[in-house]
Amino acid sequence: MTINTTLWSQVKDWLKSEVGESSYASWLAPLEIDIEQSNEQEITVTVPTRFMHDWVLRHYSDLIKKGLSQAMDRPIQIHLNVKQAVAAPIPTQAAPPIQKPVEHTQPAQPVEQPQPQTAVQPQIPRATTSTVKPSANTYQGNPLDPRFTFENFVTGKSNEFAYAAAKRIAESSDIAYNPFILHGGVGLGKTHLMHSIAWYIQKHQAGRKVMYISAEKFLHNFISALKNKTTHNFKDTFRNVDVLMIDDVQFIAGKEATQEEFFHTFESLVSERKQIILTADKSPHEMQGIEDRLRSRLGWGLATEIHKPDLETRLAILDQKANSLGIEVSRNVAMMLASKIESNVRELEGALNRIAAHSTLVQQEITVDSAADLLRDLFRQVDREVPMSEIQKKVAEFYNIKMSDMSSSRRVRTVARPRQIAMYLSKSLTTKSFPEIGKAFGGRDHTTVMHAAKTIEKLMNEDNSLLEDVTLLQNMLKNV
Repeated sequence: MTINTTLWSQVKDWLKSEVGESSYASWLAPLEIDIEQSNEQEITVTVPTRFMHDWVLRHYSDLIKKGLSQAMDRPIQIHLNVKQAVAAPIPTQAAPPIQKPVEHTQPAQPVEQPQPQTAVQPQIPRATTSTVKPSANTYQGNPLDPRFTFENFVTGKSNEFAYAAAKRIAESSDIAYNPFILHGGVGLGKTHLMHSIAWYIQKHQAGRKVMYISAEKFLHNFISALKNKTTHNFKDTFRNVDVLMIDDVQFIAGKEATQEEFFHTFESLVSERKQIILTADKSPHEMQGIEDRLRSRLGWGLATEIHKPDLETRLAILDQKANSLGIEVSRNVAMMLASKIESNVRELEGALNRIAAHSTLVQQEITVDSAADLLRDLFRQVDREVPMSEIQKKVAEFYNIKMSDMSSSRRVRTVARPRQIAMYLSKSLTTKSFPEIGKAFGGRDHTTVMHAAKTIEKLMNEDNSLLEDVTLLQNMLKNV
């Protein structure tokens, strides 16, 4: 039996059942087989990016081999190969402006860019969204962001239910959940999913009238209607739509007149079997300043919470974002960003935007050190600085060496390597300079600290065991 696309499809179905929908969509769905490069003993599997290559090799290669061996009824080896593609042209004029950070995004099929030599050059972001524009006759309200589509939304355990419910509502003309409420913290993807629903309906159900508007704009329009005595027009505008979407509905809390109007609009649309979709920072039962009758109505439908993304999802977001910018980000840099910025996807992507733009302007490759220096102010906000004495203590305990070895002149490998790791962690987890770190490690020169940090960064790319040790130490120190 030889490999073919049908057999590979069966293997991928088995992989999906083994790892779950979210992990499959993020890491295994983009994999393809190269039939021409495959033979009876070894199957060549192509991956879109170097980052995905490293992650799949470390976490899923054995599972892929198992699936192929079972399907072909003989032992099979695999060769992972980064898919080469023609990169988009690099603009000759000034570097493009930093993009506005986007919310939680679904990985489009990423394309591997050439390896950088001395500096990373962001390329013109590839269009990954629908080119359909809302018709003036069927769409009203605030502009929709063309980046916010289902295809660009990264799913994980934190948001897969919200994503599935949003997709179900967009695909069906039946009113299954009314109202549908997405709630959660800032920057987790609520607005992204709401825009995705609007784009999908515009593309596939173009006859339905859709309105997307922020609660603040709803309030402003209502006040203007009262002032200008045009409330009749205001009512007609909001009650003659098929799908009404209001973002950040908690904004109307405590505003009695606006809640009154919203209540009657809600009643009118529900009675006519029209869809209502809302986002909020809390569930309806937790909202303060909302009238009881309105709170009761909001509880009729489906309220689903979007949680903070887990580490794997944050890494997938960074990979997709790096591809949209046309840049190469090492696994170490991505791991540092994903480990430090945990709660807000908007900040995570904003951090990547910043280091990408800075790298282009100063013609400097993105490294852990350069990224840490550039994002030092952000890291101060999201992470308490760990004392270097605590770093030394944890590393010494972890590798079963004496605390005094951190400052000693001993150069045996069993002492020198943990000391280098402690220096690396001191650079990545604190805002201390190289000379300050050197002073804390027995008065060592700053070049010694620089060499230690670069050595550990290089070894983490080559040694998965060391990478796991350093990641574990980072997590332990963050929870001190």
